[in-house]
Amino acid sequence: MSKWFINRYLKSLKARNPLMIVGLPGIGNVGKIAVDFLIDELKAKKVLDFFSYSFPNAVFINEENLIDVPIIEVYYKKLSGMDLFLVGGDIQPIDDVGCYEFCELLLNEYKKFGGKKLITLGGVGLQHVPKEPKIYCSGNSKRFINDFTKGVNVEKKVYGKVGPIIGVSGVLLGMAPRFGMEAITLLAETYAHPMYLGIKGSREIIKILKKKLGLKINLKDLDKEIKEMESELLKRTEELSTIIKPRRKGRDVSYIG
Repeated sequence: MSKWFINRYLKSLKARNPLMIVGLPGIGNVGKIAVDFLIDELKAKKVLDFFSYSFPNAVFINEENLIDVPIIEVYYKKLSGMDLFLVGGDIQPIDDVGCYEFCELLLNEYKKFGGKKLITLGGVGLQHVPKEPKIYCSGNSKRFINDFTKGVNVEKKVYGKVGPIIGVSGVLLGMAPRFGMEAITLLAETYAHPMYLGIKGSREIIKILKKKLGLKINLKDLDKEIKEMESELLKRTEELSTIIKPRRKGRDVSYIG
């Protein structure tokens, strides 16, 4: 069992009709880009952060020439009619046990806020760059899937098109029912190259979230923000790729969370 450290902020927070959206590094960094943008655009406040011995054995050097320890962070934003929790970070657990441990810890913390629904984000890896990325939706609840996909262009027939969903984005879907929660995932087509940023896929996911959740965000800011974060994101992706060895050699996996 790994060792975990949790820092808690806004301890007196009382959430109303909460929804959690999770976007961590994966193929094309689709989920990470989307969540990082939402955190900045909505000016969300930090609620929690997680550090673990299951994270990569490395630290990052930031623009101020100081050290950043890899963490996963949870942010909060009060919206009209609901409270939004956003989970992002530069890494996710690199071993199977650590992944399950983190998902259990996260779901436990979310349950304390009354959480009953969550959405994970990620990418479906293709062998080419998609001109118009499709968005796929699956989950553990047909009711949640059907309700969320009404009025948006999302493909619900995913069997045979999307492979195993590996990592936090997948494990959360499987573990959520144990905590009495419904969970879905939004997966955007993207190019399966470790140094490719799935900006188009992220934009399509954000457009769906904006429409379904009534988010007051400006998508024009996304392109500007991506340009600002692109070099740093690519740099960290390249650094991590030298540390983390593929966990499933010889297996054709179309999605890695």
